[in-house]
Amino acid sequence: MKAILLREIKSFFGSPIGYLVIAVFLLLNGLFLWVFEGDFNILNSGFADLNPFFTLAPWVLIFLIPAVTMRSFADEKKQGTLELLLTKPLTIRQIVGGKFLGAFLLILIALLPTLLYVFVISNYGSPAGSFDMGSTIGSYFGLLFLVSAYTAIGIFASTLTENQIVAFIVAVFICFMFYFGFEGIAGFFTSFSTIVAGLGMDYHYKSISRGVIDTRDLLYFISLSILFLAATVYQLKTSKN
Repeated sequence: MKAILLREIKSFFGSPIGYLVIAVFLLLNGLFLWVFEGDFNILNSGFADLNPFFTLAPWVLIFLIPAVTMRSFADEKKQGTLELLLTKPLTIRQIVGGKFLGAFLLILIALLPTLLYVFVISNYGSPAGSFDMGSTIGSYFGLLFLVSAYTAIGIFASTLTENQIVAFIVAVFICFMFYFGFEGIAGFFTSFSTIVAGLGMDYHYKSISRGVIDTRDLLYFISLSILFLAATVYQLKTSKN
């Protein structure tokens, strides 16, 4: 797994992809949070918190993460190197785990500079001491679990085709359905709206963002990530046979 992980990291930063992903993520967030007028502008919100960032980030990542993962296996298929990769002394689980961790670490690196937002608001917010650090830490935890689920979905989508654009579109669609789709569908089930909404990522992400780490929310994201990683392994085993 370590060999695949290092291979992925070198691949990301050996080409413009890694730098472009980090730059786009920071630029989009920076413009919406600090420059553009609107609901996400922190300076105009009147509150010393990062809620606008944690509301915006999932929507930026819903496109950015599939852009990172779309080449994971689709490119291997197109180049004809997937069969060669599967013959190496590595299990399919190790290959999938290495590619998953590689993409996850790239997004994690992109998130690290946003800690500057925490420093700025916590030190220069008015009145002093109004910044809710507990809620912010909880929101970052929620974002990490959300990134994990998005990445697992993106890796799975890349096994379905050798066309990277198709893999990107499929990953965006599945991520959107799991993040927002269940909440939208819940409106049609008045008696079971809470249960239906609870199947979506947004419900659990918001729960963690309140600063209370509930094991049910953690189990949801962990289970969802494992589900799609297991589906990825199954898809590769099927294509191998």
